[in-house]
Amino acid sequence: MRLLERGDTGELHLTNPIPNDAIPEIPRYAILSHTWGDEEVSFEDMADGTAKKKAGYAKMQFCGDQAWLDGLKYFWVDTCCINKSDKVELEHALNSMFRWYREAAKCYVYLADVPAKEHSANSNGSLELAFQKCRWFTRGWTLQELIAPTIIEFYSKERECLGDKKSLEEELHAITGIPLKALQGSPLSNFSVPERMAWMDKRDTKYEEDKVYALFGIFDVHIPVIYGEGLQKALKRLRDKINEDYLCLAKLWSTEPRDPRVEKKRIELAKGGLLVDAYLWVLENPDFNRWRHSTESRLLWIKGDPGKGKTMLLCGIIDELERLVIADGGNLAYFFCQATDPRINSATAVLRGLIFLLAQRQPRLLSHLPENLYTSDDAMAWITLSKTLFEMLEDPNLKDTYLVIDALDECVIDQQKLLGLIVQISTISARVKCVVSSRNWVQIEEQLATVAQQSKLSLELNAESVTAAIEAFIQHKVLHLSRLKQYEKAIEDEVHQYLSSNADGTFLWVALVCQALADPDVQGWHILQVLRTFPPGLDDLYLRMVRYIKKSKDTLHCKRILATVSVVQRPISFWELATLVELPDSITSYRERLEKLLAICGSFLALREQSIHFVHQSAKDFLLGKADLETSREACQEAFGWVFPQGTEDVHHIIFSRSLNKMSPVLKRDMYGLEEPGFPINEVPTPSPDPLATVRYSCVFWVNHLRDSISDKDVLQCHTLDAIQTFLEQKYLYWLEALSLLQAMSEGVIAIRQLKLLLMHIGSLSPTDG
Repeated sequence: MRLLERGDTGELHLTNPIPNDAIPEIPRYAILSHTWGDEEVSFEDMADGTAKKKAGYAKMQFCGDQAWLDGLKYFWVDTCCINKSDKVELEHALNSMFRWYREAAKCYVYLADVPAKEHSANSNGSLELAFQKCRWFTRGWTLQELIAPTIIEFYSKERECLGDKKSLEEELHAITGIPLKALQGSPLSNFSVPERMAWMDKRDTKYEEDKVYALFGIFDVHIPVIYGEGLQKALKRLRDKINEDYLCLAKLWSTEPRDPRVEKKRIELAKGGLLVDAYLWVLENPDFNRWRHSTESRLLWIKGDPGKGKTMLLCGIIDELERLVIADGGNLAYFFCQATDPRINSATAVLRGLIFLLAQRQPRLLSHLPENLYTSDDAMAWITLSKTLFEMLEDPNLKDTYLVIDALDECVIDQQKLLGLIVQISTISARVKCVVSSRNWVQIEEQLATVAQQSKLSLELNAESVTAAIEAFIQHKVLHLSRLKQYEKAIEDEVHQYLSSNADGTFLWVALVCQALADPDVQGWHILQVLRTFPPGLDDLYLRMVRYIKKSKDTLHCKRILATVSVVQRPISFWELATLVELPDSITSYRERLEKLLAICGSFLALREQSIHFVHQSAKDFLLGKADLETSREACQEAFGWVFPQGTEDVHHIIFSRSLNKMSPVLKRDMYGLEEPGFPINEVPTPSPDPLATVRYSCVFWVNHLRDSISDKDVLQCHTLDAIQTFLEQKYLYWLEALSLLQAMSEGVIAIRQLKLLLMHIGSLSPTDG
């Protein structure tokens, strides 16, 4: 990249070329957008000293003078800053121009055919008409020059400022048809390919291929320039590149079907929406602002006890960073870990999500994806993904980037690897900053403490701000309850007072109590009596809910459901739960029956996307007897003793046993009626109804539960060994077929290996047996 430099006396000269890999050395500069005339100044004119003789020099002088007034010594003009006789330099410039306009401190648009206001017959209407019809809106290259820069000022023929991109955005939208969000800097990847293509429809270029080349930056692609190929061939190459990038992104995410953007929306909906007043305080917090504005502080760790609102706080921070990123033209990638969902509870899933969003926002980063990115081997996947992420973050074209990872404590697979990677990322570049959240866990603190100049934000140490945020949350929830239940003012005030007095800095406690108060059985005339039965403190509240369920007529079935959902390897569906939990009703009434039982367990469980989840990781931890605090252990032990009276091994054995029993009648040859052998698995349609719907979970995880049902001192009972042997003798091939249909053959191979090792361990199989 070359720049023009304006001297103190107004003279202009070209700088030496700045190497492509020396982006940090580029000084702040202005940039000119204009339409070409007959006497433009070329690179050669600047070199041989004849530039001032050309009419186009006046535009260059205007740009230099205006930049000087704005405190900018350097500026760029397309006519003379590119040596067009050098094909390599020209191709690089055409592929870089969008970025150069985006990174300019200011863009000046010179409109040679728009007169100043005093020359428009004193009529604003004439000026507006001249602006609407000016040639600048009809040219191809000016499309990216309108979209890319953050700050644009429009100048008339007489160099009078007509307005800027912000003040004229409605007029710009009306003239061009480009959405306001695109003009305001929203990521272009948010707009469809046909929509972006249409922005060029009414524009022309001198060379027909330029109508395509001028779209390179709009789609963030890098393609060779071949003048003479014609419009259609150039367009085909562009479309092929876009499709290649799209397929690459789709394949990248195909093994982890949790787009972080979708997950964020789901979380917010599940919490009743993101309440701005509940997170605004963090934007004024000195620890947050130290991280945000200091080049030295590259890691912010937000820590707090369960239920303190860390996830929603990060949702708010993401929204704020999104706004800042739009203004600054940067990158933002984030990920929400969840321990109970194997799709989003591993270090590799975190990396895959971050890479996906970085590449989705800045597609040129896809060039760093290797062919073997999609390996199913966990160890190799980690190596490949971490290498890919580092290459992306070290890319010289990378925009300022923010990485946000929520709930590090819920990354249950390779958590230490992820922590080590976060530490490494925090040393890469001042252009990359990280925000992470977790519980107050010592092992996390020890790892993150190795980052120099990290910022740490403790929710417990910011209790006053958190309390104020919870007060806003309480006000919101009580107002909703009051409308729902038609509270009188006195009752509304008392509910508000009780919640405020007992929340103890915990959003989740307020949410759970309000959920219970919203129950149709809780009527207004005894609301206060019910309200006072909710004790302060999250674990005491959970214990109260356990005792409530114990009094239910369906306590046995609820206990079985809670026990099962607590130990399964992933969230299960209604029909899978019906397979794993023994209920007395006929299969035709399972759905209705389970819905009623889940409603009773509603303080612990929630139905999302047709799968059963815990309302919060702390609820699962409580039932499993995992107390974070010494004061909570007695409550946890009481709950654990009720849910697992014979230990978790007994529940694992029940799931294993029912899985074998339920799979046996379902598994058979050609369950999906494909008839043809060798049918491509990715083309197999799932029939309706799906014959595997009730046993999908069982097919994949029955061996896991067999393993977890045995303690070190136990041996398998004879009837268990007989059941396994019978199943394998009669259903082994059908089981493999089911695993293939479920696209779970890799899990099946691991299960077979585990089963063999297990049987060898208890002595029923010799090492030489097949």
